Amino acid sequence: MSKAIIKIEDLKREFTMGNETVHALRGISFDIKEGEFVTIMGSSGSGKSTMLNILGCLDQPTSGNYDIDGVSVKDLSRNELATIRNEKIGFIFQSYNLLARTSAIENVELPLLYNSKVSTEERRKRAIEALQKVGLGERLHHTPAQLSGGQQQRVAIARSLVNNPVMILADEATGNLDTRTSYEIMSLFQELNKQGITITFVTHEPDIATFSSRTIVLKDGDIMQDYNNHNILSAASELAKLPKQDD
Repeated sequence: MSKAIIKIEDLKREFTMGNETVHALRGISFDIKEGEFVTIMGSSGSGKSTMLNILGCLDQPTSGNYDIDGVSVKDLSRNELATIRNEKIGFIFQSYNLLARTSAIENVELPLLYNSKVSTEERRKRAIEALQKVGLGERLHHTPAQLSGGQQQRVAIARSLVNNPVMILADEATGNLDTRTSYEIMSLFQELNKQGITITFVTHEPDIATFSSRTIVLKDGDIMQDYNNHNILSAASELAKLPKQDD
C-alpha cells in the first residue's frame, strides 16, 4: 500500500465578516496517497481556494488536522510553515509567477537559494535537470519575455520540481493557456505522475479532471463527490486529435 502524503481530518475553516461567520470548509476529511494524481474541483465559493491555501501551508484551519508527509501543520510557527512550503511542496500558479528579468535557469534555482544544504554547483545542476525534464533544456538562458505561455508554465513546473517535493500543488495551472497548450501541459503532468510524483491539481474545468486518476468535488465547503477515474484520458492522445497548426 502507498503511504498517505496528505491526511485531512474533520478540517474546518471559518472566517468572520462583520457579524457573520462564513463556513468556508465544513469538517472535510480525505487522504492523498503517494503517487496519486488528484483533481480538486469546485465553482466559485465551493471552498477550493481555501483548501488550496491550507494544503499549501499558506493558511491554518480553524479546527481539525492536516498532516503532510507525517508532519502535523496545526501548531507550526510561521517559519516552520515556510520550511514545509519550501521543502515539501512544489507550487505551480495560473500566472506562472516568474521573475521577469531573470533567466529560466535562475527562476528554477530560486527555491534552492533558501536551502543552505545545497551548494551553488548542486543548485545549478538540479535546475538544469529540472528544465531538461520539462523539455526546456535548450532554453536555459531565455527570460520569460522570450518564452511562450506554455514554455513559461514549463519553467514554473521545473521550479516546482527542483526541491524534490513530496507533492506538486497546481492552482488552475492551465487557466491562461489555449486548448492545445493546455493538453501539452497536462501531458507533461501525466508523464511526471508516471514517474511517481504526487500531484494535486485545483481547477474549475471538468475536462481537465478527466486527465487525473481521482477527482474530489467541493461545494459550499463540503465534499460532494470523491471518486477514482476509471477512464483516464491521455492528454497526448487528445492533443494528437486536434487539427494541425499552420506553420
